[in-house]
Amino acid sequence: MKRSGTTIAALALAAVLVWAAPAKNPLLNKPAPAFTRVSLDNQRVDLAGLHGRVVLLNFWATWCAPCQVEMPRFVQWQEKYKTDGLSIVGVSMDDDSEPVKELMRERTLNYPVVMGDEKFGLAYGGVLGLPVTYLIDRKGIVRARYQGGTNLDAMERVIQRLLKNP
Repeated sequence: MKRSGTTIAALALAAVLVWAAPAKNPLLNKPAPAFTRVSLDNQRVDLAGLHGRVVLLNFWATWCAPCQVEMPRFVQWQEKYKTDGLSIVGVSMDDDSEPVKELMRERTLNYPVVMGDEKFGLAYGGVLGLPVTYLIDRKGIVRARYQGGTNLDAMERVIQRLLKNP
């Protein structure tokens, strides 16, 4: 069967659009995978214990520049929205905790940070590129996922909306 140049171009464009379309994340609108970890300041962090709060779960690493850009805003949000029901949990995907502890001191992080690993990352759909941030509602349902450099103002609006819902 002979195809015209227009038909071939249209098929090629359709293939690119399908390839470029963001994949639907299987965790969206589903319960967040449970976890319990000990933070780097020796506090127990249990997702089930945060039920009733909006959780911002942020996977990051010390070598990730966009991750460090987000941190000051997360510190501000933790302070600003803590009494409204926001809990931020950082998950460092670094191999060694010492540089993480040093960065935590430098950045004066006011939220717990736990060490992540491959199993933890896989539970959250595979963390292949950082940062990756999940917003989990008060009932423990994943409502949003952000990857890479993100519009933090838009993320804050979603947080505000989630905080208004009991």
